[in-house]
Amino acid sequence: MRYSGFKVIKEALTGHKGWKPAWRDPEPQTHYDIVIIGGGGHGLATAYYLAKEFKQKRIAVLEKGWIGGGNVGRNTTIIRSNYLLDGNQPFYEFSLKLWEGLEQDFNYNAMISQRGILNLIHSDAQRDAFIRRGNAMILNGADAELLSTEQIKARYPFLNTKDARFPIKGGLAQHRGGTVRHDAVAWGYARGADSHGVDIIQNCEVTGFRIENGTCSGVETSRGFIGASKIGCAVAGSSSRLMSHANMRLPMESQVLQAFVTEGLKPVLPGVVTFGAGHFYVSQSDKGGLVFGGDLDGYNSYAQRGNLPVVEDVCEGGMAIFPALGRARLLRMWGGIMDMSMDGSPIIDRTHIDGLYFNGGWCYGGFKATPASGFCFAHLLARDAPHPTATAFRFDRFEKGLMIDEKGVGNQPNLH
Repeated sequence: MRYSGFKVIKEALTGHKGWKPAWRDPEPQTHYDIVIIGGGGHGLATAYYLAKEFKQKRIAVLEKGWIGGGNVGRNTTIIRSNYLLDGNQPFYEFSLKLWEGLEQDFNYNAMISQRGILNLIHSDAQRDAFIRRGNAMILNGADAELLSTEQIKARYPFLNTKDARFPIKGGLAQHRGGTVRHDAVAWGYARGADSHGVDIIQNCEVTGFRIENGTCSGVETSRGFIGASKIGCAVAGSSSRLMSHANMRLPMESQVLQAFVTEGLKPVLPGVVTFGAGHFYVSQSDKGGLVFGGDLDGYNSYAQRGNLPVVEDVCEGGMAIFPALGRARLLRMWGGIMDMSMDGSPIIDRTHIDGLYFNGGWCYGGFKATPASGFCFAHLLARDAPHPTATAFRFDRFEKGLMIDEKGVGNQPNLH
């Protein structure tokens, strides 16, 4: 069933009796060509592109909970491609281009809003660093513009540009950045994958891998054994626990990242703003709530809740640049689990076990990377070769000294 304005009008006039479930609820088969573990944004996008772009058949997505209930619904919904290093920037720019055509591609309203993102500058040294980053973005085909304090005051008059500790001396803007409704991304990819024949199996937890003579032939699940010729793992913050079933120890750690939403307000914030002297970022949702977040909680955990010192730190960062934020009442907060890799960059690669593939270590970049992560992982699974924009995301880069040391701010090593 294709969604359209005409369909909405027809259903409104006929009592909304023609809507069908967005995806099927199939029973798992005994064997698939490809099984994707993880029904979040990355796993569903992988299945979608495997079926649509790479014409693969007999695909299943296994999700231990429900679609949209994991990390894809636990983030601050920001999309951007303002990275510095060659190993990352082309990949995230590829992702942003996929975002720009995504709603038409999978025929679902994901509420993509390219309202722009602004990284504030608070010192002369930071201006030099942001000029370098902006040039790297432009050289890789992205957009970037250095704004003066006066230009920022005209667009964001409520920002405290004359703070004694953190004066705003300019900003690096990417006008194509913005926000997306996060759970709609999962629903859109699920619906799109299902329409291409992918089986989406919810409440199906993987409890082990069947590995013999160095080859993985399937997974043990809470709904029985499911065989597969290829198995792709994309489970975000649960990567270490999942891969331990294959006796793999990953070069990453799991940490909590909190997010916060205020009560609904009238339109006040036209874009995404990030604090350059600390770790604070804020946007306004389409429902009016200010959505903001900050730094990691600073210790390893699988608990989806945060601690109060980070709440205090985030509020301090927000108040330094946006004093009016203190008048808003907090509506809710949550914690998502991040796979923090040792160089702040992800891994999309084959493992040393035949038939077993891995996608994880996304640090802060998981949500914005969703389309490209899915496309590149699908490329790897279908062709057994990395996508041109993801050739650096290898397991062995740590062994070979080829780290992509983008700022990841994990606990170790040395906060990147």
